[in-house]
Amino acid sequence: MKSTDRILHTIKREGSVSAKVLADQLGMTTMGVRQHLQSLERDGLVDFEDIRAKVGRPSRHWSLTAQGHRRFADSHHDLSITLIDSVQNVFGEQGVADVIAQREAATFAQYQDALKDCDNLEAKLQTLTYLRESEGYMAELHQDGTDYILIEHHCPICHAAKSCPALCRSEIQLFRHLLGEAYRVEREEHIVSGQRRCTYRIGEKT
Repeated sequence: MKSTDRILHTIKREGSVSAKVLADQLGMTTMGVRQHLQSLERDGLVDFEDIRAKVGRPSRHWSLTAQGHRRFADSHHDLSITLIDSVQNVFGEQGVADVIAQREAATFAQYQDALKDCDNLEAKLQTLTYLRESEGYMAELHQDGTDYILIEHHCPICHAAKSCPALCRSEIQLFRHLLGEAYRVEREEHIVSGQRRCTYRIGEKT
């Protein structure tokens, strides 16, 4: 992967970051990272904000522009939207619902098989995170007290979901079905709503 692509992927995952943080994470010199960032800025892929510190000079933090985020878009999104529109035109709303339900059922069966040997919530979520990462969601898992936060920095079906919101509802229903009635799954951030990532808070019901 080219250095510029590694920088874009890191900013996509981390959000707003400084050149020094990028350099430390990628094993590059800060000067080298700054040169790449300037090139990416000229291409309209990144932008910066100078954040004032309590002491010393402001710190320059870089983030992706809308054009930069589109670099990660599903290359088949136009086809997906066309297919959804065609199903709706031919079979109506119920036809779209049936297709989404079929997709959800197939994904559930795949995930359930992968989780069959997991004997606790953490093990299930670690496996789920691996599955989502392998599907292009740029997923990672963090613990927050007794809860877990599943983070998806990218959504490969984002463009289709904007055209068909039921796809997003299907995603969270899938997680709830997979983990069972003992656990709650709440979406706290949502890419389709304009936020930079999707996050899900998961924990035991009280």
